[in-house]
Amino acid sequence: MKPIFFVIALILCIPMLALSQHKDTLIVKDTAGNVVTSTKVKKSNWVYKYDSTGKRVYEPRKAAILSAVVPGLGQAYNKKYWKIPLAWAAVGIPIYSYFYNRGIYRDIQYAITVAELDKNDPGYQAAYDQVDPKLQYLVDHQSINSLTNYRNEYRKDMDYSILFTLLLWGLNVVDATVDAHLKGFNVNDNLTMQIKPAITSPQSIGIALVFKFADR
Repeated sequence: MKPIFFVIALILCIPMLALSQHKDTLIVKDTAGNVVTSTKVKKSNWVYKYDSTGKRVYEPRKAAILSAVVPGLGQAYNKKYWKIPLAWAAVGIPIYSYFYNRGIYRDIQYAITVAELDKNDPGYQAAYDQVDPKLQYLVDHQSINSLTNYRNEYRKDMDYSILFTLLLWGLNVVDATVDAHLKGFNVNDNLTMQIKPAITSPQSIGIALVFKFADR
């Protein structure tokens, strides 16, 4: 059990370390060596990085790694906290489905084992009492084919659960990576789009989409 507790403790420590921030002093001097300005800027740590002005720098690769380790952690890195429950639900539901189907799969497999036993065996009754009550009717009639079909269906559901877990875990990583990329785009009010009429020729008039990029 000790490795399990170690993994849980590590997972719980990652967000705490990720959110830890430090501040450093940025001192600007003139040519004579006199201090012109002295401001506090955030200091980069192992998760967060900042430029010389203290502005947060988002790294897509780091967001992807964090999401790959713990679903939702990359979204926290991107400050998209509302996406964390979605990431947990997307990954948690198929994981729960896998263990649910595996439990039923094992019950059916055990029922098949009991159904194949000789009813005159001294240990048969004790083994039969441990069969799921919902499956005892099939065991009584030794319906091994029906039990095998049920078992295969739940085995298929287990495989689908694993597939969806991997798929949604991957989408969680892609979402965090794309969000980190978009953080670097200019989306302020100076980036505008306008729809204007356009004259393509003396005989035709159309509509043009005009994108305006401005630094101020």
